[in-house]
This record gives sequence, structure tokens and C-alpha cells, in this order.
Amino acid sequence: MLYCNCRMAVKLLCLCLLLALLFPSWAKKQTCLTSASNCNECIQSGPECAWCTAPHTNTPCHTLRGLQRAGCPKSHIYNPQGRVQVVRNDSSTEPADAQALLLQPQELSLRLRPGVSQSFPLTITMPTDQPITEMIMDTSPVPAGLNITFGSIMKGNPLVIQVKVEAAQCPSESDDSNQNRTGPWSVHVTPKGFSQSVKLEISLECQCDCMRNCEENSPACFGRGTLVCGQCDYTTQHCRGELDSFSSPGDDRCRSGPNAPVCSGKGKCVEDFCECDKRVNPKERYSGQYCECSNFDCPYHNNRICGGHGSCECGQCICDDDWTHDDCSCSMETASCMATNQQLCNGRGMCQCGKCRCEPPYTGPTCEFCPSCVGVCHLHAECVECLAFGTGAKKNRCETECSHLTVTMVETRDDMPEPGETTVHCKMMSREDSCFMNYSFSQTPSGGQSTVVQAKDCSPALWQ
Repeated sequence: MLYCNCRMAVKLLCLCLLLALLFPSWAKKQTCLTSASNCNECIQSGPECAWCTAPHTNTPCHTLRGLQRAGCPKSHIYNPQGRVQVVRNDSSTEPADAQALLLQPQELSLRLRPGVSQSFPLTITMPTDQPITEMIMDTSPVPAGLNITFGSIMKGNPLVIQVKVEAAQCPSESDDSNQNRTGPWSVHVTPKGFSQSVKLEISLECQCDCMRNCEENSPACFGRGTLVCGQCDYTTQHCRGELDSFSSPGDDRCRSGPNAPVCSGKGKCVEDFCECDKRVNPKERYSGQYCECSNFDCPYHNNRICGGHGSCECGQCICDDDWTHDDCSCSMETASCMATNQQLCNGRGMCQCGKCRCEPPYTGPTCEFCPSCVGVCHLHAECVECLAFGTGAKKNRCETECSHLTVTMVETRDDMPEPGETTVHCKMMSREDSCFMNYSFSQTPSGGQSTVVQAKDCSPALWQ
């Protein structure tokens, strides 16, 4: 009997080890403080911890997946992840000074949830006489627990560097050695050997926004407790704070200052608390202790609030990742600016809001087209000939060397597109039969488009 029990114990131990190996997430120790008494304690206990603001939740502190499994509505889950917002991204409209270093963007605001990194691309345009080498980045003094690292995305000029910022943990509540425990801190990132720098305004997300709003004698707490972040507290007064500093009774408790309008003019004072006005559109609302905030009074772009790429919080657009400007209309992605030579805007312009601003005389979506530059017609003549007529020097290599070019045949020169900013007309001689080919060339993101007259011009006269 003892032998059988031992064998069974060994089997169970092996099964547990096998499950731990196959499903490591099962074996991972739960780090969220499920016994947290408030939202602040919860989010500070680990980067994966979230808080449920729905009233009467038995375990409001858990992982995001844990709260979802427990039935907490998505709109009631508080799970800050931080954000990056571009504050300043200036660029000259004139051709860049050959001796100047250009950094883009120049200033950013970062909110960090400890344990959750934030990153952004930094574009560095080097002076033309500067040899292109590995760039070393220096930073001004960084607060303890804050880590900034750099990784190269694209070499060349301009150089694109990925900047990653991460905070280790929230400071202890008992640590009063530094009053500025959660920021904001100003950190400057400077390419070694240059004076220009990028300013980072960094602050930590260690406090829950919902802790600022509370409801005393809340019906959700049977009229006897204070509702804070969805949980009832029957022991302390949370909501008075600064309001008790006003000596006047009544409406004065509903003013943000001695001479401020009651409830910011957007609500009414009921029992010393602001009840914000309702909007005709139920999705629009006023909020805040004095109804000072709204989720609709923000800039619009393309008839969409915050351009459809952010949320309106207290009259200010909070842009989604990779979007910036006060109306979130500017994309920070650079893929649409990448030329066929894998340089941003072909090294002939600046990528702004996902579009190239080309230096004259270069044009086109990626600054690869130059109608006035010598050699455009000659550069594509052999591919046009082999694709359109099956002749010429590249006729045996046409598929491999000319796949970037698309050819359309037309009957006469009048059927070709009009020449313009991105289209040029060409007349090139074929060495094979000494006849002239008439065609147009237009630069496209995938390479080029050529419209070719189907009959060659074999007369000795040149096309005037």
C-alpha cells in the first residue's frame, strides 16, 4: 500500500511539472495585490494589474484577463498603459542648412506606467559634410529607476533611431526624500558631438484618475458611504479636501475658486456638489469636480473629433500611438515615405505626417522623381523597350531587371498623359533598329508607370 501511494505521488508530481512546462502561464505566480483596498495600491502592485470600477465587485484588483473573466465591463476596467505625445515637431520650409543637424521631433511628453515601456522614432538628419557613422546618444541626468535605451531602425542620412523609455517601479509612499516623486522630469537626449537635443517631459502613472472623483453618501453605498473608484468606503471623508477651505456655505462649495462660476456654468450645485448638465447627445458629457471638463470640446479634423485618432479628455485630444498634433491629424509612421532605395523621402526631403516634403526640383510621393534632372528618360529606356517591344539590351533580362516598371500601350502621342510635376515625356532611340520610342514616365510608390506609343518613329526627324 505504501508502495502504491508513493507511485501515485510521483505521478502527480510529474504531471504538475509537465503542466508547468507546457503551460508556463499556469505556473506563473499571481503578482496582483487582489487584497488592495484602493485603485492606487492595485496598479502599483504590478504592470499587469487592473482595477474594476464597477460597484460591488468582489475582487476589483486583478489582471485584465482576470477582471474580464469575472464579468467586469470593459468600460469599467482601469488599466493605464502610458502614452507618448509629440509636443513640438518643427521643420524648416527652406532647404536644410548643409551645416546644421536636424532632430525630429524636438519635444515629447511621456506618461509611463512602471514596467510598461514607451518608444518613439527619432529622425536625425546629418550635416552634408559629416561622415555617416554610428550615432552615440547622450542623456542629461535621469531619475533613479528610469531607463532610456537606443536602437537603430534605419541607417544612412537621415538616420532613424528607436528611443525606448521605461520606469522600474512607483516610488514608495513613505519616501519623502524627493517631493517630485512621480515627475514631471525634463530629460534631454543629445547626439554626441552636437548641441541640439530632444526634450522629454516624463511623468509616472502611479495614481488612478478615478481617485480624484468621489461621491459621498452614494446610493451605491446605501447612502452611508463614499463611492471611490467603484468601491464603498464607510470610514473616511474623501470628497471634502479643498472644498472645506471655502468659508462660504451653499454654492461656494461648487466653485473652483472664489470668483469662479458655479459648476463652471455647466451644471447646478446640489447639496454642495456639482451635478453636471446633460447633453442632447448622450455620448457627450461634462465631467470633473466642477463640471470643468468635457469629452467633446476638442479640435476636429476631417469632420471627426481628434481626427478619429484619439480621445477627447477635458477639452484636449489624447492621440493614439503614432499620431500627433492638437487634432491628432499627423501620422508619425514613416513607411509611406520610404523610397525604393530604403531611404526616407529618397534623402531629398522630410517625412512629415506620413508624407514627403521634397526639396526642389525633386517631386513625387517619395521624392524620387525629378523631371528636370538629366537622365530620367535614359534611365528607363531599356526597360521600356524590352517590356513594350521585346527588343533591346535587356530583352533577355526583362523580367528580372524591369519588374519595377508598368507599361501601357497607346496608339498615338496624343493619348499619352500630359507632362507635369510627376510625368515627363521621352523620345529615345532604339539601338536595335535606330527608330525612336515615344513614351511618358511617371514615378509611383512601387517604381514607375510608362505609357508607350505602340508604333516606333523611324523617320529621321526628331520629336520637337
